[in-house]
Amino acid sequence: MMHANRRALSAVFILVAAVALCLAGVVSAQAAPAFEQGRIIRSTPDVLPLRERPAVANRILNDRLENLLPGLMQETGIDLWLVLAREYAEDPVYFTLVPQPSHAARRTTMLIFDLKADGTVDRLSVNRYPLGEPYTAAWSGGDLDEQWQALARVIAEREPERIGINVSDGWAVADGLTHGLHQRLLGVLDKDLRERVVSAENLVIRWLETRTEGELAIYPQVVALARSVIGEAFSNQVITPGVTDTAAVEWFIAERFEELDLPIWFHPHVNRQREGGACTDEDAFCGGSGVILPGDVLHTDVGICYLGLCTDTQEMGYVLRAGESEVPAGLVEALATGNRWQDLLTDAFRSGRSGDEIFAAALSASRKAGIRASIYTHPIGMFGHAPGPGMGMWDNQGPVPVYGARILHPNTAYAIEGNIKQAVPEWDDQNVAIKLEQTAWFDGERVIYAAGRQTAWHVVR
Repeated sequence: MMHANRRALSAVFILVAAVALCLAGVVSAQAAPAFEQGRIIRSTPDVLPLRERPAVANRILNDRLENLLPGLMQETGIDLWLVLAREYAEDPVYFTLVPQPSHAARRTTMLIFDLKADGTVDRLSVNRYPLGEPYTAAWSGGDLDEQWQALARVIAEREPERIGINVSDGWAVADGLTHGLHQRLLGVLDKDLRERVVSAENLVIRWLETRTEGELAIYPQVVALARSVIGEAFSNQVITPGVTDTAAVEWFIAERFEELDLPIWFHPHVNRQREGGACTDEDAFCGGSGVILPGDVLHTDVGICYLGLCTDTQEMGYVLRAGESEVPAGLVEALATGNRWQDLLTDAFRSGRSGDEIFAAALSASRKAGIRASIYTHPIGMFGHAPGPGMGMWDNQGPVPVYGARILHPNTAYAIEGNIKQAVPEWDDQNVAIKLEQTAWFDGERVIYAAGRQTAWHVVR
């Protein structure tokens, strides 16, 4: 457990970090009202220059290592955690643990996290090139054989009962220890220590899925950036009906993020639905590509990562026909149904429930409400598709292997993702698919959208 003085230091850090982030433009006061409205975000919040981002990322890292990791090691029963990586074959968790800027492990990089009796964690490196803060070098400078012997010596001196390594059958992010490094590790440990080696799977998942107060202060800004670019894309700034096609909008989004130095973790996707097209209950998504015409319903799927946090956002747009001044009532009602489905899903979030249990409760509630919903909600955070409890998949509307069995913890984030299908009277009762996705977090009691959610249509005039 954390001591009172550590909790006090954490509170001071969070306050100082929040002030610093506000001054640096990471938390935009001007953008906050748009978050509260939960509608369309059009103006792009400020983005930190590349050179200023490492300082923010490293403040967050130091806080996580100091105040989050000790409790997670106690919770998961790991006395000593090893994260071993080689250049260009890095463990997925490696970059979440090292100071920025960092682009690769240097030769063979060895990180050791030793949980002490007083509840603190010693952070050690055994590297040819010392990492520096927040790590203490336990060894540096020799050749590879000496490095491995030094690692074995440090482990033996610490006498851990359970040595966690990153190997896992079910989770890619927790299976980052390569076969070669695994074999070399076992070869330098004596028999007694080899028998204490266990999977650190649960620790890796808890480390990656848990969001700190400092991260949650930043997340609204990150999500608002993604939503603002969608607002630009689904407007007459970008779309000329009858001329612009869906691929051009996809590339506008990708290039706009590149202008902002914001990496995308998948290429943006844009599609259209229109009156006269097929959208059956059996069709997982509905929609196609091509030139955008008046009367089209637009959809996009966008994901970026900024300051160590990723987003996943899907929103809907409509292209007005000649003589129309507003979105048809049937489409307005369909979007409202999509919002109602989101509410039913997030109402099912309960600490300790598994992803499968949340999915079943939400799907049952949707059916009782007469909503034809498909749910495929996933954890998000340091990765776009992050570890944690999953709730359905687009191609599996039932229990989900591995992800579905994980239970819900407070301070974890999710892409609230799925779709509903509803008949549109103005389209001769043809179905429209309302495909929505917004980044949110669960605080232990409720689900909070990081930067609001879409409750009104993007309109192209």
